[in-house]
Amino acid sequence: MTKIDRLVDLFEASRNPENAIPMQNYMKGNFLFLGIKTPERRELLKRYFLETQILKEPFQHEFVLTLWELEKREYQYAALDYISRSIKKLSKEDLPLMEKLITTKSWWDTVDMLAAHPIGRIAKESPEVIQETIEEWAYGDHLWLRRTAILFQLGYKKETDEGLLYRYILQNADSKEFFIQKAIGWALREYSKTNAASVKKFIQDNELPKLSIREGSKYL
Repeated sequence: MTKIDRLVDLFEASRNPENAIPMQNYMKGNFLFLGIKTPERRELLKRYFLETQILKEPFQHEFVLTLWELEKREYQYAALDYISRSIKKLSKEDLPLMEKLITTKSWWDTVDMLAAHPIGRIAKESPEVIQETIEEWAYGDHLWLRRTAILFQLGYKKETDEGLLYRYILQNADSKEFFIQKAIGWALREYSKTNAASVKKFIQDNELPKLSIREGSKYL
């Protein structure tokens, strides 16, 4: 039995159709679910990681991609949990994989974790990827890559490159996309915890969507 087969067996044995319907509704019907809620999924994965010892092996792209291809959304969440548990193994060489995940089966539930954690970590460890790759995302046409470029510094606090953050926000400030406007507000709100005066001035000095202003001003 392969490692994937073992995980599928664990998850299938825990499927809950009653939970699946509201979970699917919450995701606007974009994905099908087994009905395994987050606490139970993490308990199952804890058992799985202990049993298979996969976390002691090198980071496995094929494992992640295989999970990403499976129909039920919990398998994408399992891939994210695996990435999270393996995050210290990641390097700039893993960025193409992360881009593929961001642009495949895309929705906020997977993209935001990828932006704030693996992408944020890789960019901090190898800042050259900002100019090499993330810059293209910020100025490109792909909604979820643009959102990622706005959000990847979420956890940087005092290490935030303020000029870069504001430039990416202004590049996308005329977007009518809800998920871009929301990302701008979230990024500003988070950075306001570190530099409220700067965020307040930025909001006052620039034309931003009303949603972005409302979200970004919550702590001001």
